[in-house]
Amino acid sequence: MPLHLVKLCVGCDSVADLEDWIRRKLKETSGRGGKARHVHTTRMFPRRAAEILDGGSLYWVIRGVIACRERILDLRQVTGRDGVKRCQVVLDGRLVLVEPRPRAAFQGWRYLEAEDAPRDLSRVAPGAARMPEAMRRELRELGLL
Repeated sequence: MPLHLVKLCVGCDSVADLEDWIRRKLKETSGRGGKARHVHTTRMFPRRAAEILDGGSLYWVIRGVIACRERILDLRQVTGRDGVKRCQVVLDGRLVLVEPRPRAAFQGWRYLEAEDAPRDLSRVAPGAARMPEAMRRELRELGLL
């Protein structure tokens, strides 16, 4: 079973915000030549990288809720201009909505075991992904989703 990461999506208020941000980043990357990839840089490199690269995803926490995931394609250790080692998480750029699950704030990222990961929304509530995000959020708050 793959191992996943979970991370706060700082600066985004919705999945739509994250999608827009990814779209802009991909456009910037493709403008420089080469294949466009969504790359998220974080401070620490996972010790369990092999497990993550075996089909893991990055689960994004938006407004205190795990809301979506993005498949991890690669993990790269890089050194910044400041001499600090960092981890580039290479992602596929396609968000998959997941069963909304509350998650308290934390710094950095955390491991998320496969058995603890929220299921894809399409499996839990077929058709819910086509609802407006605000409606899904309200249904979740009412305990109906």
